[in-house]
Amino acid sequence: MSKLDLRDLSSDKARVKYACAKQAIAVSQNFPEALYSDFDFFAKLLNSDNNTLKWTAIKVIGNLSTVDNEGEVDEILLSLIALLSDKTMITAANAIGALSQIAKNKPEHGQEILNALLKVEKAKYYHKGRLSPECRNVALGHVIKSFDKFGEEIFAREDVKAFLKRQTKNTRPKVRQLAEKLLRRTT
Repeated sequence: MSKLDLRDLSSDKARVKYACAKQAIAVSQNFPEALYSDFDFFAKLLNSDNNTLKWTAIKVIGNLSTVDNEGEVDEILLSLIALLSDKTMITAANAIGALSQIAKNKPEHGQEILNALLKVEKAKYYHKGRLSPECRNVALGHVIKSFDKFGEEIFAREDVKAFLKRQTKNTRPKVRQLAEKLLRRTT
C-alpha cells in the first residue's frame, strides 16, 4: 500500500484527487485505526461543495465508527442524519450506508438512526434539477438493504414491518422484491 497523503484530496488534478479518495475509503475499511486521527479532517469534508469528497467523507466516517472510542461519531451524528434529506440521492445513499454501519458499531444510536432511515420514505430527491420519485425508490432500496446491520430483532418491530409492507407496492421491482423477501423474516 502506498502512503496516503490526504493533501492529495485538494489536488487540482482530478486523477490525483479521486485516486486519493478511493485509497482513503479502502484504508478506512481495512485499517480504520490508521485514519482515526484524521477524523476531524473528514468531518469537515461533509460540508464540501465537491460531492465526491463529501461522499468519500461519509464512507470513511462510517468505517471509522468501528474504532471510535472517543465519541467523535456521536458529535456529528445529526449532521450525517441530515444528509438523508440532501436533494442528491447519491449523498443520501452514502449516508444510509454509513449510518447503518454506525448503528452496527454503536448500537446506542440504533434507534435514532433507524427512525431517521424510515423517514427516507418521504424524502424528495432530484435528478437533473427535477423531482425524481425513482431516486427516492433507489434510496429506499438502500434503506431496506441496511436493515441487516441492525440485527435480527429489527424484523419484529411493527414500524419496520409496516415500512416493508408499504415497499411491497414500490414501483421499482428490485425494491419490491427485497421488501417481500425481508417481510417473510418478520413472521
